[in-house]
Amino acid sequence: MKISKLEQMENEGVDGVPLEERRKFLKFGLAVTGVFLGGSVLSLTSVRNASGGAGPVPEAGKFPYRPHYSMVIRQNRCIDCERCKEACVRTNHVPEYGFRTTILERRHVIGPDEEETIFMPVLCNHCNRPPCVRVCPTTATYKDKKNGIVMMDIKKCIGCKTCMAACPYNARYFNEEIRAVDKCNFCFDTRLSRGEKLTACAAACPAHVRVFGDLTDTSSELYQIIHAPERTVWVLRPETGALPNVYYVNA
Repeated sequence: MKISKLEQMENEGVDGVPLEERRKFLKFGLAVTGVFLGGSVLSLTSVRNASGGAGPVPEAGKFPYRPHYSMVIRQNRCIDCERCKEACVRTNHVPEYGFRTTILERRHVIGPDEEETIFMPVLCNHCNRPPCVRVCPTTATYKDKKNGIVMMDIKKCIGCKTCMAACPYNARYFNEEIRAVDKCNFCFDTRLSRGEKLTACAAACPAHVRVFGDLTDTSSELYQIIHAPERTVWVLRPETGALPNVYYVNA
């Protein structure tokens, strides 16, 4: 049993993360530092801070897309004011029953007769290996070849909802008005393509929880937050192999 366990550690690493998945993160200048909650949360850090000669952070332009849009969520700043959700609804004409972003709530005991409430904003993670794209029978959902945003072509959507079932983040809903699946697209059609620099949710947040930007721009706030020395960055559900482009940190 000891030999078997040793072999497993050599193949997957001491924390059980497959080497193949590690290499994929290294391409984005990130190294795995730990796994939490049984793999649901993966701890990452800049390879500049990781030992073992992981290599330098890729230069701007070495990412798959340019611009390579992404978002960092500074989770412990969120106070659940829901201004992000309201801005998203107004900007993207989201119906009452729908959503493009939401805020999850979790409570846990931190002491005798004392609880702490944590809020976690969630949205489409615009994965680099999106399961929703792989399963769509009509290519209605696709990854934009220029900027990496996972898009929806409502003209091609047949409402089969296969993409909804495949999404690891439950980030899609069926829009009854347009008879197609809808989701976050980083406000590409309503803001980015019109010259705006931020998504509606990022612009509306009073606590600057959501930091939106271009991963290929090494001078951007987004890039600097992710690659700051000694900062721990994590993603949701890394075990799916989807390689999300939404990262979480504590402020």
